[in-house]
Amino acid sequence: MATAAAASLSFPVISMEKLETEERGAAMEVIRDACENWGFFELLNHGISHELMDEVERVSKAHYKNCREERFKEFAARTLEAGEKGEDVKDVDWESTFFVRHLPVSNLADLPDLDHHYRQVMKEFASEIEKLAERVLDLLCENLGLEKGYLKQVFAGSKGSPTFGTKVSSYPPCPRPDLVDGLRAHTDAGGVILLFQDDQVSGLQLLKDGAWVDVPPMRHAVVVNIGDQLEVITNGRYKSVLHRVMTRTDGNRMSIASFYNPGADAIIFPAPALVADGAAEEKEGGAAIYPRFVFEDYMNLYVRHKFEAKEPRFEAMKSDAAPIATA
Repeated sequence: MATAAAASLSFPVISMEKLETEERGAAMEVIRDACENWGFFELLNHGISHELMDEVERVSKAHYKNCREERFKEFAARTLEAGEKGEDVKDVDWESTFFVRHLPVSNLADLPDLDHHYRQVMKEFASEIEKLAERVLDLLCENLGLEKGYLKQVFAGSKGSPTFGTKVSSYPPCPRPDLVDGLRAHTDAGGVILLFQDDQVSGLQLLKDGAWVDVPPMRHAVVVNIGDQLEVITNGRYKSVLHRVMTRTDGNRMSIASFYNPGADAIIFPAPALVADGAAEEKEGGAAIYPRFVFEDYMNLYVRHKFEAKEPRFEAMKSDAAPIATA
């Protein structure tokens, strides 16, 4: 697909060290364009040590091999058998995954099969990713003309904490990639997502201008993508985009995606400054074009309709919205 190949060559990549130099303006422009036209970008020199990232990768891959591989093989055999019999397995994802919650309360100590070292490595990595997520949010505030800390404050909700967690996934080789996807196409429900992905095994794709574009694997990079909540808060200036993981016949792709999302009771709505300055001037003269809602209500809808278009979710929140106190 020529269009996708060409787009991959121009995939937005930002070296964060340039933000401290005379090249800051150009780097911020890449971030702005990425948020408005791609929904994804890739960060290099982001401040998380290569040694820590290498150890996260090592222990995560070892954990899959030692604790999850046999269970996945049983699932894979059942899925392939069903698919080869002609049964529809398109609602199945070819992945082995578990979720670590960090905030507001960690569940790291409660997860089975994780040894002490893995827990410590993941705790350290989560701390670094959290700091990076908050730095990214402030860069977005700067680009949007919002007060520094605005997005973090909106995400905090009444309890002063975002919802923050990490999905650790493996996408093992699949002998029949024609039957099943690694992860079906979807947008992410939350705020900002930071992904540490395998630099040897590709598979992640996003939809841009009607073509599926590879998110290029890069050593020690962190991929950032925009979630549905940032689309709402920016009144559509930023867009969450469809993305998927394709299966491959070779390689076991590692994916460690950290979700920095609003707190459960956070009230999400278009930022008044972005409505007032005509950010959506082509739509209803700058009026707010997204509803006001409680994040937990959106998530309750999302879990039932994750692999469907996002627009009906926004419409449902608009029609179901009850008055929300903002004082």
